[in-house]
Amino acid sequence: MSSTNVQFAATESPAHRSFFHVGGHYRQIGQDESQHVMTGQMYVEQLLPINGVKHPWPIVFIHGAGQTGSNFLNTPDGRKGWASWLLEQGYMIYIIDQTCRGRSSHHFSNGPTVTYPAELVEERWTACRDHRLWPEATLHTQWPGSGRIGDPVFDAYYASTVSSLADHAAEQVLMRSAGACLLDRIGPAILITHSQGGTHGWLWADARPELVKAIVAVEPAGPPFQSTLTKASNAKRFGITDVPLVFDPPVVTMPDDERPLQTKTHQAANGSTYTLQQEPARTLVSIHRIPVLVETGEASSHAAYDEFTVQFLRQAGVSVEHLKLAEKGIHGNGHLQFLEMNNLEIIELLENWVGTIA
Repeated sequence: MSSTNVQFAATESPAHRSFFHVGGHYRQIGQDESQHVMTGQMYVEQLLPINGVKHPWPIVFIHGAGQTGSNFLNTPDGRKGWASWLLEQGYMIYIIDQTCRGRSSHHFSNGPTVTYPAELVEERWTACRDHRLWPEATLHTQWPGSGRIGDPVFDAYYASTVSSLADHAAEQVLMRSAGACLLDRIGPAILITHSQGGTHGWLWADARPELVKAIVAVEPAGPPFQSTLTKASNAKRFGITDVPLVFDPPVVTMPDDERPLQTKTHQAANGSTYTLQQEPARTLVSIHRIPVLVETGEASSHAAYDEFTVQFLRQAGVSVEHLKLAEKGIHGNGHLQFLEMNNLEIIELLENWVGTIA
């Protein structure tokens, strides 16, 4: 029997559920103007706590690459997820599927997609302690099960993964537009982003700063001006995104193979190099007034470079706190913390921070 047929009883909090799509536009297909498809629309699921809303602003979850919003509802071994726990605390929740992914329909005209092979997922996220691609990986203890192909928990998780657009810049353009439409519809909200979804949190805040009350960036895509997966030389041309953000002084648009920001490379204490803006640094006009929390797990690859993302944000005038789980006595977490064994301990800590700005 395939291990994907193993049954885990899902634990979710009861809620009133509805869904809708935002954004999108019609695109002509074929040789004439008689046929069109819609692209760029984003699926949104609204969850209302059964006992009523107790907080002024809803929470919007923005998932990472290869994921969908369902990963925040419960864990692959059937435990309660972050969204379910927050529902019990009285938060209205919105979960999304990023554009061209999951229930946000993809059309081939949007460009090619990429799917992470199971072996890469093992190496970087679920069984990283066995592969030891970075020093902190040896500390990874919180993934439920072996984290390897054939383990029923791993197989249940990997079955939930999906393809993502290969072109990060194209994806960010679509997500910025759809995110602005969502915030225009629902009003002020708190964003909880993860990994590649972190770029969209910055872009949504840049587009609608008056509607983003705070950003909790769980191991956001980084480090600045780099990609740890693609190694592309032109990655994150605007530091934390691949597409323009509003800076002061304004940034002059440059060809795609050049950085529009003047940068300087630094040597880190761990021997790696990282890149920031050259001083005097430009300010992120829209984002710098929004409270930001960057959170990092002890055993994740992000433990080596999230501090550089924090430095970039601070240099650009953003009020940001850096929460390292190990410094709060929470140990052994990798990159997929919302699915790991101590996931509820982590979301409680994050919610405590949200309570300080609400």
